[in-house]
Amino acid sequence: MASPYFQSLPLGEHGLKFLYPEIALAHPFDDGSAIQLLPSLQDTATGLGADARAYRKIMQPLVASWPGIREDVLAPLHFPGRPLDMVHFGMKALSSATQFSKRFRTEKARGFWGGLAVHSQVPFTHLASSAIGLVLLTAGHMRGWPVAAGGSQSIANALASFFKSIGGKIEVNQPVKTLDQLPSSDAVLLDITPVQLLEITGNRLSPLYRWQLSRYRYGMGTFKIDWALAGRIPFKSETANNAGTLHLGGTFNELAAAEWDAWSGKHPAKPAVILAQQSIADPGRAPNGRHTGWAYCHVPAGSTMDMTEAIESQVERFAPGFRDLILARHTMNTEALETYNANYVGGDISGGANNLFQLFARPALRWAPYRSSIRGIYLCSASTPPGGGVHGMCGYHAAKRALREVFKMKV
Repeated sequence: MASPYFQSLPLGEHGLKFLYPEIALAHPFDDGSAIQLLPSLQDTATGLGADARAYRKIMQPLVASWPGIREDVLAPLHFPGRPLDMVHFGMKALSSATQFSKRFRTEKARGFWGGLAVHSQVPFTHLASSAIGLVLLTAGHMRGWPVAAGGSQSIANALASFFKSIGGKIEVNQPVKTLDQLPSSDAVLLDITPVQLLEITGNRLSPLYRWQLSRYRYGMGTFKIDWALAGRIPFKSETANNAGTLHLGGTFNELAAAEWDAWSGKHPAKPAVILAQQSIADPGRAPNGRHTGWAYCHVPAGSTMDMTEAIESQVERFAPGFRDLILARHTMNTEALETYNANYVGGDISGGANNLFQLFARPALRWAPYRSSIRGIYLCSASTPPGGGVHGMCGYHAAKRALREVFKMKV
């Protein structure tokens, strides 16, 4: 909903409908309280108590400037259209989540911030680990955190329907192992990560570019659970009961420790958990009176450990009686995720680590990050700027680059 590209598409005409939970996000605590993210910046700030003023000071300028900087934020490194606003955003976004947390006085405000920082998928001490959390907060106040009616597959279905309506053709079940399998064409856009690009192109890439790709770093792995539930998750906090998304893990320090463990090759005993209970806004996802839920946590890349107990313990911690509602579960470790989608290398669902260097120079340090060293071959995946997320901007910028360079079009 915050993507300039998706906003330009008539996806509503192709069946896509968004639904809004009463509360976008909640971060519950052991005492039964919770901090919430609401469309209203003022209401969200009020919920932070003693840190209300600090939150307004951080977020009001970002929300006000977002319409003018969003295309620059969701783009490769370049000179921005509104440089002063981008500098103000960058001064906040490039700080580490740990350093940024010091802007808050209360433990609960810091915990709320820590939950958002988990989405960066790097340790909280890393520079730029604040960027994704700030973008998510800004998007929450600008457009909310909606869910797609029927599930995220509905987004793909609408995109495919629109694509075919303008003459596109989609072929599936045709694994591409080499460029020689592809028909003759002026331009090829590959929605893959550096590992697959090296495999598919063989020795056609320049030695320097191959070397750069070989040094690309993937991030932490992911362990995911889907649940069929007999009823709504019984969170101690009423706020949490009505939230579409929840961050579970308690305090900032707990969350930071869990993310550091996963990054450094350890399995956290108390993982930072991102949970969604989208059937509260989209009841059609489950039979009448039933509910669905999913959650994931970060683990070391390539991990095969079963984190079911650890994740469900964290849910039970904030929602006693949760386990009694589980009718069935489906789990995916990092190997299962990579089998499901080869771009999830080692279970990394973001196409590469979001460290400071790769936030701007992914997959390699190049003026045109979407262009490979082979004429007409472009990379358009989350391994290019601006990285992972449901925004479509990686492909959008790659397509613009191809149109300019190959077809000499002014776009």
